[in-house]
Amino acid sequence: MTTTTSARDTRRATALGIGLRRGVLELKQFLRQKDTVIFTFSFPLLMTVLFGAIFQRKLPGTDVDFTQYFLAGMVATGVMGTTFVLLAVGIALERDDGTLKRLRAMPMPLSAYFIGKTVLVLVASIAQTVLLLVFGSLFFGLTMPATAGKWLTLGWVLLLGVIACTLLGVAMSAVPRSGRSAAAVVMPIFVVLQFISGVFFVFTELPGPVQAVGGVFPLKWLSQGLRSVFLPEELQRMEPAGSWDHPGIAIVLALWIVAGLVLSVATFRWQRARS
Repeated sequence: MTTTTSARDTRRATALGIGLRRGVLELKQFLRQKDTVIFTFSFPLLMTVLFGAIFQRKLPGTDVDFTQYFLAGMVATGVMGTTFVLLAVGIALERDDGTLKRLRAMPMPLSAYFIGKTVLVLVASIAQTVLLLVFGSLFFGLTMPATAGKWLTLGWVLLLGVIACTLLGVAMSAVPRSGRSAAAVVMPIFVVLQFISGVFFVFTELPGPVQAVGGVFPLKWLSQGLRSVFLPEELQRMEPAGSWDHPGIAIVLALWIVAGLVLSVATFRWQRARS
């Protein structure tokens, strides 16, 4: 029994060690793709500048600039871009060019591949979030959380959002028919979700049917959770429930984590179907 447990622990340690080394490799490969890096990190910044210039107004009945509301949604968008989009497109490309098939044939625990991808998106998400927060505080007056409770909320909301969007990105990578069509399939979904999730507009000002659809997806709840961190408490009245609804945020994101895991296991393939 002890020998069996020891062998199992050794395999886990080996998978973790190889996975972490793969994570370093994934980061190096990502940084070498300058066009991908520039788009991933500049898109939220450009949208912040554009919408900040267009919508120079106060939120209804408040002295809070709309940009404050918008910036919380852009942080959520940045997280989704560095998880869902990056993995959905990247894995589809690796499947198409045979990278996944070659990795599967190597004497490497298969879990190490996913550990490596997790390291990549986690580091990219943290970097994206820090960049947007610094940019927002310097140029748009974004106020950093003033209490430990707010920082704790920021931490668990981001963690659940990253996990959910990462798993959905892995599952989504099975949808494009080829690596070349991956961006064309994934990006429209990404853009539409921003419009219906209360990123570019106040969520409760959207038409009822749009709110109903947007409320299904994790980006809406991730954005709402981040608004609870950066906006004054009195603005929770502008949310659909009349409050920040932290339990609801946690439950919905947790459900998406479960759904993403099930979909990832059911749909992930190491090579194209026609192979």
